[in-house]
Amino acid sequence: MDIRNIAIIAHVDHGKTTLVDAMLRQAGAFRVNQQVAERALDTNELERERGITILAKCTSVVWRGLRVNIVDTPGHADFGGEVERILGMVDGALVLVDAAEGPMPQTKFVLGKALRQGLRPIVVINKVDRPDARPVEVHNEVFDLFAALEASEAQLDFPTLFASGRAGWAVAELGDERRDLAPLFARIAAHVPPPAADGEAPFAMLATILDYDPYLGRVLSGRIHSGTARVNMPVKSLGRDGRVVETARLTKLLAFRGLERRPIEMAEAGDIVAVAGLGLTTVADPICAPEIDTPLPADPIDPPTLAMTFAVNDSPLAGREGSKVTSRVIGERLYREAEGNVAIRVSQSAQKEAFEVAGRGELQLGVLIETMRREGFELSISRPRVLFATDPATGQRLEPVEEVVVDVDQEFAGVVVDKLARRKAEMRDMRPSGGGKVRLSFLGPTRGLIGYHGEFLADTRGTGVLSRVFHGYAPHKGPIEGRRNGVLVSTADGVAVAYALWNLEERGPMFIEPGTQVYAGMIVGAHSRGHDLDVNPLKGKHLTNIRTTAKDEAVRLTPPIVMSLEQAIAYIADDELVEVTPKSIRLRKRLLDANARKRAQRTAAA
Repeated sequence: MDIRNIAIIAHVDHGKTTLVDAMLRQAGAFRVNQQVAERALDTNELERERGITILAKCTSVVWRGLRVNIVDTPGHADFGGEVERILGMVDGALVLVDAAEGPMPQTKFVLGKALRQGLRPIVVINKVDRPDARPVEVHNEVFDLFAALEASEAQLDFPTLFASGRAGWAVAELGDERRDLAPLFARIAAHVPPPAADGEAPFAMLATILDYDPYLGRVLSGRIHSGTARVNMPVKSLGRDGRVVETARLTKLLAFRGLERRPIEMAEAGDIVAVAGLGLTTVADPICAPEIDTPLPADPIDPPTLAMTFAVNDSPLAGREGSKVTSRVIGERLYREAEGNVAIRVSQSAQKEAFEVAGRGELQLGVLIETMRREGFELSISRPRVLFATDPATGQRLEPVEEVVVDVDQEFAGVVVDKLARRKAEMRDMRPSGGGKVRLSFLGPTRGLIGYHGEFLADTRGTGVLSRVFHGYAPHKGPIEGRRNGVLVSTADGVAVAYALWNLEERGPMFIEPGTQVYAGMIVGAHSRGHDLDVNPLKGKHLTNIRTTAKDEAVRLTPPIVMSLEQAIAYIADDELVEVTPKSIRLRKRLLDANARKRAQRTAAA
C-alpha cells in the first residue's frame, strides 16, 4: 500500500488534535454510530484535564487506497523534546496556524526544526470560521516567518489550505465550497513524498517513542528505515557509539490503525510501527538486523534549562497519605521517566536521598510531579533553578533566555511591560493586534520568568495570553528581585483552630483552614511584611466565667489561598520546599527547627 508519514505541528491550542479527530472520522476510522470523545488522541488523564497534548502519539488513516501515518505532537514549548525526536520519522508536516492569533513562538520553534530537517511543510490556516479571523494577513505572516527561518526556495513555495478542524472542512481558496477534508488529503498525497526506504536492505529502525504496556512490557515505536520486520525475527539494538545494547527477538509487531495498535505479522520499509521484546533498548537507539554494525544517525536534543531537587518527604506527616516514600522507589521512577523522555535528565543529588531532575520548563516538571503524585508518591520539591553555561571562548557565565510573546488588552500593556522589565526582560516589538489588543515581544532570562505566569494572569484579570519558548544563551543579566513578602511559619504540631487563624489574619492571608493538620516549620500563610514570622496556629481562646453574647463569640474567617502545584513551586523561596502527597500540597521550610533556621541565617550573613 502507498504510504505517507506526516507530523502535525503547531503552537499550543491552535487545533492540532481536533483536526486529527476530523481526519479519523472522515477517513472511516470510526463507525458511523461510534461514540468517541473529543480530542480522541489525548488519552492521558492530565491531557484531558488541561486540554493540552503532552505526549506525541501515532495514528493512521486510509484514504482512497493511501495510508497516511499521522503523528500528533505537543504544542507547548516545555514538551519540545517530543516534537524534536519525532520529526526524524516523518517525510512531511502540516503546520497549523490559528487564523486569528497567527504564528506564535512555538510555531516558530517547531517550524525551524522541520525546515532544518529538509521537510517541505503544508501550511493549514485553521479556525477560519472564528469571528476575529484574518486568514490573508496570517498567510503573509507565515511567509515572512519561513523567510526569517531561512527556508529554501522549494520550502518557500509551500501550499496553503484554509480550514476549520472543529467543523471538519478544508479549502484551497477562501471562496471554495466548504464541504469536507478531501482537499487536505489530496494535498498530502500530492505534496508529501513517499518514504525513501530500501526494502531490500537488512532491517533497521530508530526507536523514537517509548511506552509501557502491562502485558507486553516496553513498547518502542518508530519508522522502519530499511528492510522488513517480521514477528519473532532476531534483532539487536545499538548505542550511539556503536556498542551492542542487547540482542533479542521481536515478540510482537504492532501497527497503528485508527486509535488502536493492532498485531501484524510483517511490516515493510517506510511504515511506522511499534515493537515489543526488547528490555533495555530506549529512545534514539537503533533496532536492526544482527549483521548491521553502524547505528542510524539521531538528531541531538536541545539541553534542559531548569532543574529541581526531588527528595524524600521527611516532614512529621510523611507516609500518611502515600504508599511510595523511599528514595529507591523514587529514583527508579525518575530514571524510568528519563529513559522515555529525552528532554529530562536525572542525576543523584549531593543531598542525602535526593535526585536532581533537569527539564525544559516549569510545566514539564510540574506534569511529572503531578503524575507521580497520582501514582502514590510522596516528595519534597525544591524551587526551580536555571542551569547556567560557560562561554568556551571568553569564560563568561551564560544563562538561558526565552522569547516571550504576550497578547493583552491595551489597558494592561503598561503593567506587563513594567513587571517584565523588573525581571530583566527586554522588549523587542510592540504592535496592535486588533480588537483593542496589543502584542508585545520580549527576550527575558528564564530565571526572571519563574513564577511570573500566575502574576501575569492576575495583572491582566485572566484575559492575557503569554507564550514562551527557549531562545538561546546570553550573558548573565545580574540580580533579579525575588518574592517581596515573608511567610508565617508554624511553631507547633497539631490541628489549626479558627480562633488562632482569625487573630493571625491581620498579619497576612492564610494558606490553611481550621482543622488542617500542621507541624513546626510548615508555612501557614503569607506575611504582610518582608520578613518571616513564627506563629502558633493552635492557640485557642482562654475560657473565663464571664458571659458574652453569641455574636462576640462568632469567628468569621476570610477563605484561605489554595495554591495549585505549579503556583506552590513558583511561590517558594530557596530555603523552602513543597511537600507533595497524593492528597495534599503543603509549603514548608527546608529546616523545620526555628533555631536551626536562625543559625543558617547567621552563617549566610557572615
